[in-house]
Amino acid sequence: MAQATLTITLPDHVWIQQVSTANPDATFRVLAAVPGADTGFALVQITGSNVEQVLETMTDHPQLTEVTLTQRSDGEATVHFETTKPLLLFSSRNSGMPIELPVTIQDGRATVEVTGSRERLGELAAQFERLGLQYRIETVTEQLHDSQLLSDRQFEVLTAAVEQGYYDTPRRSSLTELAEHLGIAKSTCSETLHRAEEAIIKQFLDRVPDTDPESPLEDQLVQS
Repeated sequence: MAQATLTITLPDHVWIQQVSTANPDATFRVLAAVPGADTGFALVQITGSNVEQVLETMTDHPQLTEVTLTQRSDGEATVHFETTKPLLLFSSRNSGMPIELPVTIQDGRATVEVTGSRERLGELAAQFERLGLQYRIETVTEQLHDSQLLSDRQFEVLTAAVEQGYYDTPRRSSLTELAEHLGIAKSTCSETLHRAEEAIIKQFLDRVPDTDPESPLEDQLVQS
């Protein structure tokens, strides 16, 4: 299971690109969204110093067929809308890859997080390209559940080590004391901790991004 964070540059002909670049200090947070057959529906929270101007622009934009103000306060508004250009929603729907919410959009760029199989992520990248969405990869990591990383015994010993203060500075428990607490031999305790530490450190280093952010997502999925 791969997890990716992407920065997407929205096309010039899409309403959110036009509205957000015209109001670069405004932040749009998509709280909920669902695609229709030919349109998309979403709930977006808008914050900034010129929220009134943003609302006026959205109301007048031809790509927004419905704009309903649901909440308004100083420097903030929440709007439900329907659009004929829900490119992110169509990309998600057509690839079968859910986009995690909220999605943050500012000055024509959207920050998107997705988690799924490598095949689905590759299809999402293909959908972006078909719809003219340029993207930059911030991170691509392999997501493993704790049960896949450590054995039950390693998890038990590591948890006890943390609770007993073995990893504190200064240490509150020595290796001998930890082994006695667990009722195991000192050598067994040492080897079990070493194997758990090895797995965790290697997993951490694997998650450090070392790829070219300009390379295609499919290539980075192969490298990660």
